[in-house]
Amino acid sequence: MLAFAFGQLAGLARNILVAHAFGASADLDAFLAANRVSETLFNLIAGGALGSAFIPTFTTLLAKEDRVGAWKLASAVANLAVLILGALAALAAIFAPQIVSYLLAPGFSTDPAQFMLTVSLLRIQLVSAVLFGLSGLVMGILNSHQVFLVPALTPSMYQFGLIFGVLAIAPHFGIYGLAYGVLIGAALHLLLQIPSLAKLPSPPSTLHAPRSTLHAPPSTLHAPRSTPHPPRSTPHAPRPSAPHPLPKYTPTLGLDNPAVGEVIRLMGPRLLGVAVVQLNFWVNTWLASNMAEGSVSGISYGFALMLMAQAAIAQSIATAAMPTLSSQYALGKLYDIRRSLAAALRGVLLLSLPASLGLIILRVPLIQLLYQRGSFDVHDTQLVAWALFWYAAGLVGHSLLEVLARAFYAMHDTKTPVLVGVAAMTLNVIFSFGFSTLFARLGWLPLGGLALANSLATALEAATLFILMRMRLKSLEGKTVALGGIQSAMATLAMSAVLWGWLRLTADRPAWLSAGGGVILGVGVYGVTALVLGIREVKGVISVIHQRIVKRISG
Repeated sequence: MLAFAFGQLAGLARNILVAHAFGASADLDAFLAANRVSETLFNLIAGGALGSAFIPTFTTLLAKEDRVGAWKLASAVANLAVLILGALAALAAIFAPQIVSYLLAPGFSTDPAQFMLTVSLLRIQLVSAVLFGLSGLVMGILNSHQVFLVPALTPSMYQFGLIFGVLAIAPHFGIYGLAYGVLIGAALHLLLQIPSLAKLPSPPSTLHAPRSTLHAPPSTLHAPRSTPHPPRSTPHAPRPSAPHPLPKYTPTLGLDNPAVGEVIRLMGPRLLGVAVVQLNFWVNTWLASNMAEGSVSGISYGFALMLMAQAAIAQSIATAAMPTLSSQYALGKLYDIRRSLAAALRGVLLLSLPASLGLIILRVPLIQLLYQRGSFDVHDTQLVAWALFWYAAGLVGHSLLEVLARAFYAMHDTKTPVLVGVAAMTLNVIFSFGFSTLFARLGWLPLGGLALANSLATALEAATLFILMRMRLKSLEGKTVALGGIQSAMATLAMSAVLWGWLRLTADRPAWLSAGGGVILGVGVYGVTALVLGIREVKGVISVIHQRIVKRISG
């Protein structure tokens, strides 16, 4: 969790530096559009395979003490990933002009300079897809061996590569510095894990030897059973050398390996889900390229800020809840699952509702504080603030979705979240076309329609999963969850009223005072109001703090 938080801070630092250097410019639009291709290749092949297929298959072989088979599987998947990603990257490089013109950003075709810049940046970044594919595989291997800290630090390495590109390369090569930063970050992403990979135990060459010989002395390991002990008269007879461990890597594609076939079979549903999500991102980039300059950058900045809040709130709760839910499901304790899931959903509502309204109200001073300097001007602030307004409206849906999807996974059901997700992302694409057109007709910035489409589709996805989970568990303590939502909404309204007044009071004040003071004031008002309303989670936190203070004093 600490490594994940560190990665979020590194990502924020990178965004601040990028905003200072490039603002929300046509050059940054070109970079973000070009980056979409390599990111899609990685998510489709490496993400689709590793997220749902490789890790469970590899771990199963380890659990059966078939280390030779496990490493042969890893070698085969690595070779296949490099070949497939390399071939797709080569094709994308060859047909880069057509990809940009027809699939990615047709709006850039009206500006030959921006079009050619996007093509060049796309080709440079394609190498990162192969590096990330290998790095993702190594991450899966390490996690299967219960090594978590180093893989959790790899996102930070990627951010550091981009930061180096902005600070050291961009001053001389402009936006190309970011593209080379992607390659450096991808390489660091992989290289950080290599020492830990090298420390993992190699498969022993005696793995399949009879049990009676596994612990025999080296001098008798291969001796005939009729002469288990050499005669004393030959004490200096040559002794067979100890068996050497087998190499971890094998140059094989494993097409006849059943474990490789299992990975390919299992990755199908996940691949479909990832493809639909990536299609939505492509559609957003496609539409934003036809909008005003900076629109691609605007939705990227706005979405990133919303995701930071979602990660802090929902991913932490979902990570803590999933092992409990998995254990309760394994023991058949459906009543306990209902209580645990209801508690998790209440916790998400209590945190995401005030965070959503807080981001909406404080969006302008917050963006000014983080980004408005250097090339990032007032116009860019308004562009990003408009996107953040509509993305923040979907924070509650994104947060609930995180917990509900993990609950299905804990119950060994990956099909339902994927099918619902495919339907939701299909709606997202339809909404994106409809809302962006509607916003343009209303005279509003159309990129806000893209953000609204995402928020609405995600809310519908979360609501659908909630209903399906409630049907599966027969009940989901709806009254308890609803009461928590109502109490949180009342406290959020009180907080919002105070924040509106604070913004009026600090309208001409520096952004750090308006944003920073607003965050502190909002948290305080929400906490006090929640305590007055008797929200049990707030009372529980205060009780724990009080007990620890008393224990510290008495101790």
